[in-house]
Amino acid sequence: MHFPVVIIGGGMVGATLAHTLSRILPQKTALIEASPFPAAPQVDLQPSFDARSTALAWGTRLLFEQLGLWDELNSQATSIEHIHVSNQGHFGFTRLHAQDEGVSALGYVISNQHLGQTLFKHLLIAEEKQALELIMPAKVVALHPNNQGTSILIERNDTTETVTADLIIIADGGRSGLTEQLGIDITEKHYNQSALIANVALSKSHQNIAYERFTESGPMALLPLSGKHCALVWSLPEAMVDDVALMPEADFASHLQQNFGYRLGRFAKIGLRHIYPLTLRCSTEQVRPGLVVLGNAAHQLHPVAGQGFNLALRDALRLVEVIKEALMRGEPLYSLKTLNHYVQRQEADQQLTIQWSDRLVRWFSATTPSISILRNLGLIGLDLCFPGKSFFTQHAMGMGLPAAKIN
Repeated sequence: MHFPVVIIGGGMVGATLAHTLSRILPQKTALIEASPFPAAPQVDLQPSFDARSTALAWGTRLLFEQLGLWDELNSQATSIEHIHVSNQGHFGFTRLHAQDEGVSALGYVISNQHLGQTLFKHLLIAEEKQALELIMPAKVVALHPNNQGTSILIERNDTTETVTADLIIIADGGRSGLTEQLGIDITEKHYNQSALIANVALSKSHQNIAYERFTESGPMALLPLSGKHCALVWSLPEAMVDDVALMPEADFASHLQQNFGYRLGRFAKIGLRHIYPLTLRCSTEQVRPGLVVLGNAAHQLHPVAGQGFNLALRDALRLVEVIKEALMRGEPLYSLKTLNHYVQRQEADQQLTIQWSDRLVRWFSATTPSISILRNLGLIGLDLCFPGKSFFTQHAMGMGLPAAKIN
């Protein structure tokens, strides 16, 4: 069986890309995913669609509007109307407001499960229209590039089969064995931190404020959810994170209170805690003839600025833009010249976002007194300087560079 485009990986990036390509390609797209197809209404089998939440920038909302998905996503999204950035034990802080940028929200927080349910609903619709082939559960065993495209060896239902494609898009996550198999190198920067993630119940309303709190242990984010709930993402040293994660609930709530303060009242209840190691990982190659590396397989960021999925989605839709233009010109999708256009257009966005996230981690993880003083002066200066604050806010909103146009 042959397809013009095969996407490997049905997480948030791969599923969104499959939905988008199914709308523009004249021939059927294929999506290969190793996990079983999620049975509605539970989407808990694909690792991307677990109990975590994702922060969507304002620019990401505009992209989902282009895809015709935003109304459904917005039904269970919580808006971020303000962002409060502070440094534990010091007086410096910065406040960002949506109204100052002329928008209703700086971003949104949505559960990964709801995002997954919405995406897979539309993938099923595309499959019914013969615009998409869902190959799942199926494991890609090997890729064999050749002059006619790429042969993909798949294991499914205890048998092996082969499909071929003009263009392969690898979007199977940050530990992609396929990129390693193809000899694509990865650069890594270990932060010696792990993210402790949990949903927490509050005694006060969050008032649609997202908090970035830089504690002595590491950066902490509290993102607004429905009701009096927030999603906690706390980056802790690897030597400490297990002990904190295993604290009895009352002790953990007290420890969290000591580090965050009482702006949200008391932490009334702590949900299940999960730990994820944090590393900046970037692929040294994003394109080859007939091949694109996308999502966490291309670059996996620290969550401190909440930019990982937002950047990956911008990448995916920029790729769609390039594919659409190639189709209009009658150019082959597998052409390295065509795929290099994608890299060139996204290079500035990728470099700016990756460097910005990395610098934030280093800047707010440093504990020396001199850095603490400079950090506090910087936060105060940013809060008082409207042009600087607006520039910072626009970047956080994913609006720093022109977005892809796919309609």
